[in-house]
Amino acid sequence: MRKFEKLDIYKKALKFTAAIYEFSKKLPNDEKYGLISQLRRASTSIVLNIAEGSGSGSDMEFSRFLRIAMRSTYEVRAIIDLIISLKLASGEDMAIFREELDEISAMIFSLVKKLRKKSDS
Repeated sequence: MRKFEKLDIYKKALKFTAAIYEFSKKLPNDEKYGLISQLRRASTSIVLNIAEGSGSGSDMEFSRFLRIAMRSTYEVRAIIDLIISLKLASGEDMAIFREELDEISAMIFSLVKKLRKKSDS
């Protein structure tokens, strides 16, 4: 069993999600049940899938959850693009979130690759 709390990817995703929650408080209230809700759920999905997958019984199953977390990073990225397109925030303001998503995605990809190599051995 893995201790997900010790994984760097989990810590980074948790910090990212907390920042998303703080940012989303600044969005218009009429987006409460739209973009705000979807943004929060998608970012939370990254963290939760890393945690849930780390408790699975195999590296293959953990990889499956990590791929779900990766898809959630794409969803968050698309929502950020929507926020910019709708002029709810500027691209400059959202750049830090894009950078963080790129790092999280790279870390997920790297971990999936490592697990695959391990299972191939």
